[in-house]
Amino acid sequence: MKAENNSQKDNLHPRNLHRSRYDFELLISNCPELKAFISINKYGIETVDFANPNAVKTLNKALLQTYYDIQNWDIPKNYLCPPIPGRADYIHYIADLLAETNNNQIPEGNSVLGLDIGSGSNLIYPILGNSIYNWSFVATDIDKKAIENCSKIIEANPKLIDAISLQQQTESRFIFKNIIIPEDRFTFTMCNPPFHASAEEANKSTSRKVSNLNPKEKRNTNPVLNFGGQNAELWCTGGEIGFVTQMIYESAKYASQCLWFTTLVSKKENLSSIYKTLKKVNAVEVKTIEMSQGQKNSRIVAWSFLNDAEQKSFKI
Repeated sequence: MKAENNSQKDNLHPRNLHRSRYDFELLISNCPELKAFISINKYGIETVDFANPNAVKTLNKALLQTYYDIQNWDIPKNYLCPPIPGRADYIHYIADLLAETNNNQIPEGNSVLGLDIGSGSNLIYPILGNSIYNWSFVATDIDKKAIENCSKIIEANPKLIDAISLQQQTESRFIFKNIIIPEDRFTFTMCNPPFHASAEEANKSTSRKVSNLNPKEKRNTNPVLNFGGQNAELWCTGGEIGFVTQMIYESAKYASQCLWFTTLVSKKENLSSIYKTLKKVNAVEVKTIEMSQGQKNSRIVAWSFLNDAEQKSFKI
């Protein structure tokens, strides 16, 4: 996330509320503490120091208060603080995906049930999905502290209490096992998998990001990641492709219990392997949805084990 010279972010989803430049006057009126982090960039435009994790977190607080009616939100130090515009895009594209088998109408309301794999401590996807479309969610994570913080967020925002439930994954080698039980029927699953295959790889990526945002930090051997992140949020054995491959194989065991399985895929070079794995497990339909936020390109890969008739009869 960098301050942009243009006033319109055309690459974001058309329904994304953050396509225009941030209205800092409005944001500060709702979250006065944000004012301390506002400065004027070289283009003479108000912006936030995106190299400062406290600034990023406070901007998120302001955005959630202003646009999503979340009045109490916080995360522990050094946990992942996601950029909200990009996270909102994922929610909007899932809404479009669901509309395709719902007479081109986006389904709204708590009968839509999403499963967020690796919600982290920020709970951002369930918050956005509930705030925008009134969907219900189950949010999971392997990190007990992350789950405890999600619980605090829910308790501090009463409208979330009946909409979001939490479940800790107690066996880190599994994704859906222990989470999906026989009577469950999910409308969709979603996931932002760990990108990296090792802590060393994650640290190198962090150094590059910090150097790009703040050249003075270039020689720092222990940089502060502006968006934070614990080990489980940033890397896992096998990296992104290992995690997604495991997810695909597990999803086949719950083929009739979910309309669409989805995941973000950051690395384009992983797509070929992902498609081969989906063919191996006999996925009936596979879709790739391109996304772009600023200079970052990503995509959602979605797959279903249900044919057209089964998709249309799946109760939403």
